[in-house]
Amino acid sequence: MLYNTLHNRWLRLIAAVVGELISALALNLFIVPLNLYTGGTMGVCQLVRTLLQTYGGLDFGPYDVAGILYFITNIPILIFAYKNLGRGLVIRTVICTVAYSFFYSIIPTPSAPIVNDYLTACLLGGILTGIGSGIVLTCGCSGGGLDIVGLCLSKRGSTFTVGRFSLLFNAVLYSACLVLFSVEVAIYSIIYNFCTSLVLDRMHQQNVSVQALIFTREDESQLSHFIIDRLGRSVTFWSGTGAYTGEGVHVLCVCLSKYEIEELLHAVSSIDPHAFVTVQEGTRIYGNFPKRLE
Repeated sequence: MLYNTLHNRWLRLIAAVVGELISALALNLFIVPLNLYTGGTMGVCQLVRTLLQTYGGLDFGPYDVAGILYFITNIPILIFAYKNLGRGLVIRTVICTVAYSFFYSIIPTPSAPIVNDYLTACLLGGILTGIGSGIVLTCGCSGGGLDIVGLCLSKRGSTFTVGRFSLLFNAVLYSACLVLFSVEVAIYSIIYNFCTSLVLDRMHQQNVSVQALIFTREDESQLSHFIIDRLGRSVTFWSGTGAYTGEGVHVLCVCLSKYEIEELLHAVSSIDPHAFVTVQEGTRIYGNFPKRLE
């Protein structure tokens, strides 16, 4: 089911929209009722909305204008993404951005907090938001905002992950919250964003590198061609001998993202059902190792 979803573009797009719905629900149900602020571009839009209401005397009625501001601020970011990440990702990002702005605007905010305890609300909201955003990124899509900038940095080989870049940007945002509002607002907003970033980095499978060793007695060329032609990865192989059987075996070594490992396992199972694979997650890779965004 997961394999089919990740490798069918329409199912991936639907899953990404569902991820945006989860993020919007988490924000409106747990964070907004406590007058806390999310991070990134949406956090800036929420801050601008509050300033317009408090100091500008504007009344936006039952709708949250932050959703509209979020879409507007994404226009230059999408132009930047088109030049760096390509047309396909930008189209998917536009769809996800519209979906997120729409869900955020129509989901009613409870008049009283569902969870009165600030810490519990931040943990629940952060976990759900991280899961939703992680689903979006894993499906090869993006909700816009800082995700796009983080993906560009990731593609260029920067040490910044999407989550780490968000943390750095949000340090500036929450410093403004500390000055404009109260210590409690800033601290609990930071806790919420920290939980979101941790879950996001774990969910964002393209961001996790793995090393796979494939042991097969069949012709290794078929697996090698699949890895090179289909996954776009290089592969190294050598010949070995099974200590128990004394038979020859081919060992293939490949480094790839966690996002790609399931496709590799399906190929190995199809080509040689008797082969076995060892996977080491979280491998540190330096040098010429391109990041995959979809």
